[in-house]
Amino acid sequence: MDSSQKQQKLDEIAAKIASCEVCENLCKNCTNPVPGEGNPNALVLFIGEAPGAEEDREGRPFVGSSGKFLTEMIELIGLAREDVFITNIVKYRPPNNRDPFANEIQECLPYLLAQIKIIQPKLIVFLGRHSMNIFLPELTISRDHGKPVKKGGQVYLPLYHPAAALYNNSMRETLINDFKKIPTILKKIK
Repeated sequence: MDSSQKQQKLDEIAAKIASCEVCENLCKNCTNPVPGEGNPNALVLFIGEAPGAEEDREGRPFVGSSGKFLTEMIELIGLAREDVFITNIVKYRPPNNRDPFANEIQECLPYLLAQIKIIQPKLIVFLGRHSMNIFLPELTISRDHGKPVKKGGQVYLPLYHPAAALYNNSMRETLINDFKKIPTILKKIK
């Protein structure tokens, strides 16, 4: 599949998400769906948990404070936001920024899996324990952050959520150090 075909398929998924076909309960309470954005040929795909208030306003993932920090880290490793793909498990903001319910995650998950299948990234980076636990429930973020895991032919990298660094300054250095491993991990993936 070439870039334009991939983009067309990603646009089709975004349209389904925008039509509120997915998780009507969450959709009716949000301002904008946030399907994800980025390069359809991205080598790295970042997955967070759910959109926050800024993301809900703009309809784009990771544009608030934690998104600014994520963008800084992406640039720190020599990439731009346009080089990667950024999305969340849940495609609409849960009311009052609460954690998504299990049924909401299950309703949105097929769309995330379809995005992954289209993009075929070399590396999937989990931003926080919530996204990590969907794919790798046996891991704990405090023990396994920054350690790549290969499962079913896909390489994953669990990281702390960028918001953790905003609330806990000592976490910032940990997150940056883990993030700096991405170029080396990419080189090792065949």
